[in-house]
Amino acid sequence: MREGLRIILEDTPDVEVIGEAENGLIAVQLAESHQPDVILMDIRMPLLDGIEATERICRQAPQVQRPRILLLTTFDTPELVVEGMRAGAAGYLLKDCSAEELCTAMRAVARGQVLLQASSAAQLLAGLHTQETPAYGSSIDASVSPEVEQLGLTARELEVVRLIARGHSNTQIAAELFVSDATVKTHINHIFSKFGARDRSQVIVKARQLGLA
Repeated sequence: MREGLRIILEDTPDVEVIGEAENGLIAVQLAESHQPDVILMDIRMPLLDGIEATERICRQAPQVQRPRILLLTTFDTPELVVEGMRAGAAGYLLKDCSAEELCTAMRAVARGQVLLQASSAAQLLAGLHTQETPAYGSSIDASVSPEVEQLGLTARELEVVRLIARGHSNTQIAAELFVSDATVKTHINHIFSKFGARDRSQVIVKARQLGLA
């Protein structure tokens, strides 16, 4: 798909392709080194999924230099769209969009617009602005105890802790959260470090002590 996108974009007069990434980790690195105006980000990528990559790019870039990220997805899944927008994406497109729709969308997000392709996603995202929902990768919600807050868990890590406590495997967690197994492993490594745990059983014990399970 990357080759097809490159051909389309190279034939567009007001677009310059300055980099391509074969996985999410490289996408984060290229975003920092090349500082593009717009990034086309596939949600499903190896090593680091597009949502996590989006969150990292937005977190590491100053607001004034932050690229506009347009997520590409195969299915119109509202939950994925919400996670992507929480991570900092400027919009999303289905992969079966036309070349004209793609270029129009890129120009729109480059101008600072937010792009939503499906009405169902638009309705969900409208609800986000009226609720105090934590951003992807941000601190956990205010309903948890001070002891949990001191651990510095992100909202996604808190979700993973709760799924571990329910006995979910890495593959089950990945399917539940629409992320890759590699991303789940990264979250679990962070959780082990923050919990001071050596294995999942210690995470479960700690989660129960903190009222997370």
